[in-house]
Amino acid sequence: MDKHLLDIYSDYLICSFGLTTATGLSALLEGAISHDKITRFLSTSDFTSTDLWQLVKPLVRERQRDDAVLIIDDSIEEKPYTDESELICWHWDHCFGRNLKGINFVTCLYRTQEIALPVAFQLIQKSEWITDKKTGKQKRVCPKTKNDYFREMVAQCQKNQLPFRYVLADIGFGSAENRRYLKSDLQTDFIFPLKENRKVALSAEDKVAGRFVSVSSVVLEATAAQEIWLEGVEFPLLLCKQVFTNKDGSQGVLYLVTSDTTLDAPSIQAIYQKRWKVEEYHQSVKSNASFAKSPTKTIRTQSNHIFACLWAYVKLEKMRLQTTINHFALKGRIYQAALVSAYRELQVLKGVCASA
Repeated sequence: MDKHLLDIYSDYLICSFGLTTATGLSALLEGAISHDKITRFLSTSDFTSTDLWQLVKPLVRERQRDDAVLIIDDSIEEKPYTDESELICWHWDHCFGRNLKGINFVTCLYRTQEIALPVAFQLIQKSEWITDKKTGKQKRVCPKTKNDYFREMVAQCQKNQLPFRYVLADIGFGSAENRRYLKSDLQTDFIFPLKENRKVALSAEDKVAGRFVSVSSVVLEATAAQEIWLEGVEFPLLLCKQVFTNKDGSQGVLYLVTSDTTLDAPSIQAIYQKRWKVEEYHQSVKSNASFAKSPTKTIRTQSNHIFACLWAYVKLEKMRLQTTINHFALKGRIYQAALVSAYRELQVLKGVCASA
């Protein structure tokens, strides 16, 4: 990977407010780098999660802490007008409750008190075809599940000697297999939400006897945590509930479980609140790094563009640390400077036209 070109291209992604093309970058640099060289940069090799770790590693080592958390989540960027491929295809979006055509990517975000950095990522590529049992139609599938990638990412973070205290994820990653793998195989603790219809036993004896009740029927105070047992999980968990108010004024309940039985309910809730940072990450990488603005056509160039977007996010995060200005405000300053430059150029053009 050409680090010099990556820096130039990722700076372009931060500065851009329209389509990001090799021709556009070459023009911005006034021909100092040809568009062919930029195209070769994006199409010659594959930029991987390992490459991202090597780039972000020095900054992580400066800021790493033993009480950090790993946050793993996926997101979809819609690309409705781009040709369908293994990478840009249909994915189920639980937020909208429907399928979306676009790019689905999973990120492992390393968060300390002061910084949040992507340390691993995976683009979901549906490279295989199967027949849907319900509809009888052919559909694309990925040979691995997102839970497979989840376990691989956490294991790789441990191999990279990355210190962290808890793994946080949303309900989609809270499978029994993931819980067992984290606690039993990796000896690390987690905090996950739990569906209210999940069945739990309130004691080891109840579990052996098969006496399970739904989570929603467990009587819990907001400040209390209850030890419970889940089917398929050999060790006890702590359960607590968090009551919150939705935007429409209605109340919702979030049930949380953790493998760390030394915590109390307020601590569980406070730690899990850190997961919100991944939503800010998704918003920033999409809005401030030109995530969906590339008209590239091949899977490799599209994937490498996304890689550069993640590196652009890391740059913004580093600037945030140094300036205490958030990503959107930094992008706003760039936009304001661009407007000033455009306005001055307009006045020059008006003067030329007036004198003609």
